[in-house]
Amino acid sequence: MIVEWNTHIFSSDEDTYPFHPRASYKPRPEMRFDDPLGDYLERMKTEGIDRAVLVHPEPYGDDHSLVLDCLKREPDLFKVTSLFYPSDADSPARLKAFVESEPRTIATRFHRMNTKDEYLSDFTDPGVEAIWETAASLGIWVELHIGSDFALSARRLIEAFPGTPVLIDHLAEPHTADGVEFAHVLDLANLDNVYMKLSGLNHFKKDEPLYESALPFTRVVSDDRMVWGSGSPKIVDTHLAHWTETDRAKVLGGNLKTLLGF
Repeated sequence: MIVEWNTHIFSSDEDTYPFHPRASYKPRPEMRFDDPLGDYLERMKTEGIDRAVLVHPEPYGDDHSLVLDCLKREPDLFKVTSLFYPSDADSPARLKAFVESEPRTIATRFHRMNTKDEYLSDFTDPGVEAIWETAASLGIWVELHIGSDFALSARRLIEAFPGTPVLIDHLAEPHTADGVEFAHVLDLANLDNVYMKLSGLNHFKKDEPLYESALPFTRVVSDDRMVWGSGSPKIVDTHLAHWTETDRAKVLGGNLKTLLGF
């Protein structure tokens, strides 16, 4: 089974699915579609993707209408992530209500990059801990879209809730920090609840579709708690060619099939 955990769904219908006033960016016009789910279903067929996690993206803020409508159309194919603002006092209660109303919610997501502080300032923010604690009580994952320079800051909460799986998006965006800061990302591999997503290679390499120039780097960061997230599934076979076929199959979807109950 091949499972993709990364897909953002964007609609061109801004009246039905408006972008949030606190959004840190708006997707480019070419990323928006009249039938975004139909477009993604075609991609699934082309790439041989069996199941997917629809990652609720920042531009819609805490309005999850679009991913929920996608779930209604294809209830057996997808699970979803959520997003709530740490600065809003009611976010923990809203996360709890959301997960209870939609059991296919498998994670809540935090964003912090060195050029984007609209969403949260730091992982010492009490609002972050309140949401994280709620996620732990609900038994869902925490998904971190962070720059490498925030790995050390996030570690305190990762260690405080060792029973809560944590997924680090896009290899912690290695191009956003220096080698010393990325050492903190590698150190997180010693924590049993941390998983790394093999994704976002296009953020720092241009030799698509397989980004083979990143091979020396991806071989360093790879370990058995890794899942695939974006680009072609062939990236896994290319970047983990030194692994057995069985172990590559775990990254392509075996790990998530077990961990998420697909």
